[in-house]
Amino acid sequence: MGIAAAMGSWSARHRWAAVGGWLLLVVLVMVIGQAAGRSDVDEDRSMPGEVSQAATINDNAGLADTAGEMVLVQARHTGTTADDPAFRAAVADVVSAVKATGKVTAVTSPYTTKAVSADHRSALVRFDMTGPKDDAADQVQPVLDAVAGVQNRHQDLRIAEFGDASGNKAVNNAFGSDFKTAEYSAVPVALGILLIAFGALVAALLPVVLAMTAFLGATGVVALVSHSVPMSDTANSVMLLVGLAVGVDYCLFYLRREREERAAGHDPATALRIAAATSGRAILISGITVIVAMAGMLFTGIGDFEAMGVATMIVVAIAMIGSVTVLPALLSLLGERVEKGRLPFLNRGAKTASGGARSGAGSSRFWRTVLRPVLRNPRAATVLAGGALVAIAIPAFGMHTANLSMDQELGDHLPIIQTYEAINTAFPGGPDPAHVVLKADDITAPAVTRAIAGFRAEAVSSGASRGPVTVTVHAAQNVAQIDVPLAGGTDRAQAEADLRLLRDHVRPDTLGKVSGLQAPITGETAGSMDFNHKITSSVPPVFAFVTVFAFLLMLLSFRSLTIAVTSIALNLLSVGAAYGVLTMVFQHGWGASLVGATGTGAVVAWLPLFLFVILFGLSMDYHVFVVSRIREARMRGLSTKAAIEQGITSTAGVVTSAAVIMVAVFAIFGTLSMQSMKQMGVGLAFAVLIDATVIRGVLLPAVMSLLGDRNWYLPRWMHRLPDLTHDEPVVAAAPVAGGHPAPPAPPVPVAPTAPGRY
Repeated sequence: MGIAAAMGSWSARHRWAAVGGWLLLVVLVMVIGQAAGRSDVDEDRSMPGEVSQAATINDNAGLADTAGEMVLVQARHTGTTADDPAFRAAVADVVSAVKATGKVTAVTSPYTTKAVSADHRSALVRFDMTGPKDDAADQVQPVLDAVAGVQNRHQDLRIAEFGDASGNKAVNNAFGSDFKTAEYSAVPVALGILLIAFGALVAALLPVVLAMTAFLGATGVVALVSHSVPMSDTANSVMLLVGLAVGVDYCLFYLRREREERAAGHDPATALRIAAATSGRAILISGITVIVAMAGMLFTGIGDFEAMGVATMIVVAIAMIGSVTVLPALLSLLGERVEKGRLPFLNRGAKTASGGARSGAGSSRFWRTVLRPVLRNPRAATVLAGGALVAIAIPAFGMHTANLSMDQELGDHLPIIQTYEAINTAFPGGPDPAHVVLKADDITAPAVTRAIAGFRAEAVSSGASRGPVTVTVHAAQNVAQIDVPLAGGTDRAQAEADLRLLRDHVRPDTLGKVSGLQAPITGETAGSMDFNHKITSSVPPVFAFVTVFAFLLMLLSFRSLTIAVTSIALNLLSVGAAYGVLTMVFQHGWGASLVGATGTGAVVAWLPLFLFVILFGLSMDYHVFVVSRIREARMRGLSTKAAIEQGITSTAGVVTSAAVIMVAVFAIFGTLSMQSMKQMGVGLAFAVLIDATVIRGVLLPAVMSLLGDRNWYLPRWMHRLPDLTHDEPVVAAAPVAGGHPAPPAPPVPVAPTAPGRY
């Protein structure tokens, strides 16, 4: 007996123990996880390169990260300058007002720091928020109110605040609730689609309830694991998406197979045993494949990706175990009551859906219509479908990736973005300066002081900055920080060129001449550039790991070299098509207005790698279920073409239902205003749609039809590989009219007896 069938049989016999144990486990890990608390990723310390080095210097010196803020004081009318008494009075008012809040420290006047624009019409009052940087967004409101009060008293000037704390607060206010609403709406959307698919409330609720309990249990486990692998809110959101997707999918396949066998005439116990032995086994193979794909994120060396990888691996593992243990127990407990809560107007569709391919009606009628010409002309279908996907994927070869600036990410309609752009216009690079963190044995030594002065002068003379270049010295800790506004400003390419100039020439020419002086350069631009480089260098090992291990799992699970090769090829084609769409829409702007995308001119840097891992896992999910059904039919003695037809049509309805759920959920994120979330939602939704229709409904059957019996080819020297098929004995056919069972077809071995032969 296979593992999945054994687990399903045990659960059906000990149904109360299985259900009670599951609920107890979920509650227990949630309580323990809540008590332990979640440890989150420190973004600076988890970043690659010099950003992490700078954070380490500050940590070792005991200098806590602080949120830097600035207030722009700018003349509205021509002729007004920073030297006018009214202008100076406004600056003094800003300094007094922010100090009076008790929330700030290190307030500096622009007349002291020379933070006055070249045209003398703008000035910056700089200060830091008290307390940890992570808490600053929650503490900045009194400061914003104080600055707004100064603006009301000086209507002839523009007075507005921008910085780490105010920027984060604005983003949270504008899009935090939007993002949460999208997350929460995913569950009712999934439930609504399942109601249409099943036509019964109880049957529709089962997948959602099991998926959500798997997610809740995973949150507890993740909280415990986070003390070894720090987590993040992003990882939690991705965990919800993936957990809901695979949890609903697994239950959907299992439940539909059980209903199909009952509709075919099997008694409930036999139907459940067949579902456990077939769909249960496919769930295990699919779950392990998805886990392997998610493990690819661990090769990036980036904290956020490692958190997402571990979190999704945990939720998939829990959903997989729950589907092959708790679901059989619940189905055994419910019996016919799984049909309770039937919706009258969906009754007919649900009945035909229950019968699946055996009824020849409902959703499979459409796919039979599609499949017939595909199987009659597999070569033409392969050329047309494959050629179309290759054409869609071609633009991906010119894909340009970049980390989006704040104005690209959020658009220019928010007041905080308008302030950001105004500061950058008056002080190029001022909102996002480069930070040079210095560590010396004696930071006040004459040699160090001369090197700092030389760096400040050469940063401006080289053209990397237009100033003002400011220095903050922490003499007790022998640490200093030089803030360098990059001349490129919001032009990311030019700002990165300025940063390279600082790192490759200005720093070696000045600071590099002092022995023992550490001087990593960090900041928003530095972090973006280093992150992009790290992501790019991570692509080959991640792609290699995921494809090689997925290939091996397919090879061992289906005992076919051909199935393993075609699985990888079709999934890569699906991913390539998704890349092509992202490039066309978000880089070239083709149809961008249809999804509300602004002209970013690039695909966000982290998305291609993220999409590859997620899509490869989810695509293999469908592939395993469809090919398992084809293989099952082939083992019953059907010809390869007949097995393909039965396997596709018997799974088409449920694959379509599962895909519609995922497309709908991902499309919700495509409606968000943040461009990175929009790109993620559009990319995932399109890829899943293409994979479940063109790939699984046309290209897969066409390719398998062309290959014929070579689909099951396994070289003789590979026969010694471990056998993970765990095939069940062929179950007797269901009773037919007259009460006599039809004789079962003899099982067909899938391992060839000679190379090249079936």
